[in-house]
Amino acid sequence: MGTPVVVLLSGALLAVSATNSEGSDLRPGRYTDLSGLVEGEAADYRKVENRYQDLSDQVDRLTGAVSDKGVRDARREIAKLRDPAGMTPRTGPGLQITLADAPEELLDEAVERNKGLDPEQRLNLNRFVVHQQDIQALVNALWRGGATAVTIAGQRVISTTGIRCKGPVVQLQGEPFPQPYVIEAVGDQSEMYAAVASDPIVAGYRKDADNPLIEMGWSLDFESRVEAPAYDGVVDLQYARPLR
Repeated sequence: MGTPVVVLLSGALLAVSATNSEGSDLRPGRYTDLSGLVEGEAADYRKVENRYQDLSDQVDRLTGAVSDKGVRDARREIAKLRDPAGMTPRTGPGLQITLADAPEELLDEAVERNKGLDPEQRLNLNRFVVHQQDIQALVNALWRGGATAVTIAGQRVISTTGIRCKGPVVQLQGEPFPQPYVIEAVGDQSEMYAAVASDPIVAGYRKDADNPLIEMGWSLDFESRVEAPAYDGVVDLQYARPLR
């Protein structure tokens, strides 16, 4: 009697699993490929961003149809602020700077070398990786040099752009990007170069780039034409309020 019951229950479980899976794996393997993880999270972010853009377009169409003086005045003010806020594209001469982690073989050599050294003599392994503060320092230097538009990995940087480290990748506005990190800026090339060259944090990074034991990735090129697309992501403004 037990055999038919077990067979019946097994068949029912298989049928339920097939229905719920809809042809996919119910127990997918973990991500082992970093690029696959980045692509998956980036795709999710783009879906949310596209939905936000669709809703923003609907709001623009509806407010454009409102015949109210206050609304018209507000829209004219918005139109004037779009360019300085980074909502319009910019093109012109500028700089292209690329940051990258140190070669893996040099990191492995440092790990082995550190084993035979006293703690105060060991090479800090954090110096082999590009950190968010390296990118932030470079972007701030470009702004000080008069940049009119800055992009990171092709993404326009605005006043609310967040640059954060999350594991082995850097997130911009919540979207993950792996190294190397390409930063481009539109503006006066000599002024921006001078600002980058005089920044103490960037100077420390470049010192590690010249160090044969580390060799952090660094390249700086003068470009006759840099294209900075308009920012089209979510504008999330946050501010503090006094308790009383």
